[in-house]
Amino acid sequence: MNLKLIVAMVADEKTNVVIDAARDAGATGATTISSVRGEGMTPEKGFMGLELTAQRDVILFLVAGTQARRILEAICEAGNFDEEPGAGVAFQIDIEDAVGLNTQLPKIMEEIAGEV
Repeated sequence: MNLKLIVAMVADEKTNVVIDAARDAGATGATTISSVRGEGMTPEKGFMGLELTAQRDVILFLVAGTQARRILEAICEAGNFDEEPGAGVAFQIDIEDAVGLNTQLPKIMEEIAGEV
């Protein structure tokens, strides 16, 4: 089974746009972890002990390995990652094995077979 996990860390207001772009590119689902904190190269300034950083989300996509690069590029474009500093970052990780995919596995296997 050739699967990849795409992890996207995005500004809260870009979450739905990124998920829609990933679905259009072939992702069969997503898991969102909301309201995480992150810090880039330059720490954000606070005001009287309050943080002024925007909320971020982590979005997880388990996808067919053959679809991963196309989905990753769609996420980058939809989120304007290369144009807007701090808009987000995404990367992929190899998945050795997975369970619990009965509802998505037929579609994923179809995509894998179609790309060979």
